[in-house]
Amino acid sequence: MLRWLQDFVNTYVVPFVIDLAIAAVVLIVGLKLVSFLITRLKRRKFIAKLDSNIGTLLLNALKVVLNALIIIIAIQIMGVPSATIVAVIGSCGLAFGLALQGGLSNLAGGVMLMIFKPFHVGDYISTKDGDGTVEDIGIFYTRLVTVDNLSINIPNSVLSSNSVTNMSAKGMRGVEIEISVAYGTDIEKARKVLLGCAENEPLILKEPAASVFVTAHDDSCVKLMFRSYTESGNFVQMKAKLLEESLKALNEAGVEIPFPQVDVHMK
Repeated sequence: MLRWLQDFVNTYVVPFVIDLAIAAVVLIVGLKLVSFLITRLKRRKFIAKLDSNIGTLLLNALKVVLNALIIIIAIQIMGVPSATIVAVIGSCGLAFGLALQGGLSNLAGGVMLMIFKPFHVGDYISTKDGDGTVEDIGIFYTRLVTVDNLSINIPNSVLSSNSVTNMSAKGMRGVEIEISVAYGTDIEKARKVLLGCAENEPLILKEPAASVFVTAHDDSCVKLMFRSYTESGNFVQMKAKLLEESLKALNEAGVEIPFPQVDVHMK
């Protein structure tokens, strides 16, 4: 019994453990090398010269293919015949193709994004699933980072088949602030006060020039629109700053900002 057990271990267990150890080493080292290669390729000049969408998509596709090859090599080292691997891959591919039709549509969406380039990495975009800065355009998903540092993964099929607003495409954005003033206010005085805020702010662009105009006559106030322009990356900071500075300047100038009110006449 002991001799049989020894023969079994020497014949089957030891070779299997050795093959398993070699396959594990090949798998770990291979995946590390693929990651290192992709990192180095990102720094190459010919990748930097490509459009950011195309470069990101090509690198992600290359990473998937190389990782798949490493896994196949590791399986072959363990003694699985190549014909069996091909047959399994073919059947799995058919099954996954039927089960993951959404994934294929995401892949097609990624190709559409690469061709038409509605946005690039680093752009701030608005979608039906959220707004944020494009951090990565993958094969199946695009990742956004919101202002409060949340990560949103949106399927490429959604982005390619729905409207996407690119806030960074033109390089500058309009900052609009709606301000209510009392009916007795000197509109020209309020306009000069608000334009003075724009002149004193270095982040506001001189062209196009800032403007102030009346947008509505409400029940208890006149509504003014204060519009100026800044670089896309300064939009959030600039809007918050103008909200504070415009209120402070109007208060110092004695311009009344009324509360909603209703006059009631008793008979």
